[in-house]
Amino acid sequence: MFRVHCMHLFYNLSDPAMEDALYEIESMRQFAGLKLDRLPDKTTILKFLHFLERHGLGKVLFQEVNKHLENNGLILR
Repeated sequence: MFRVHCMHLFYNLSDPAMEDALYEIESMRQFAGLKLDRLPDKTTILKFLHFLERHGLGKVLFQEVNKHLENNGLILR
């Protein structure tokens, strides 16, 4: 779900648009490690966002992602 959340943010998609993209775009499913028969719906995507917000994990996780990228000579904008 974290990879779905990242794509959700990177592509600035709504919850329904993220669900649709997972059905339509094979590379997104591959990045998230999902199979066509087991995709999260828009409600699950929203619940995961609320979970991250409720526990203050969004910023912490993205700091870790940015640290990992920086250690590999990459920058995410």
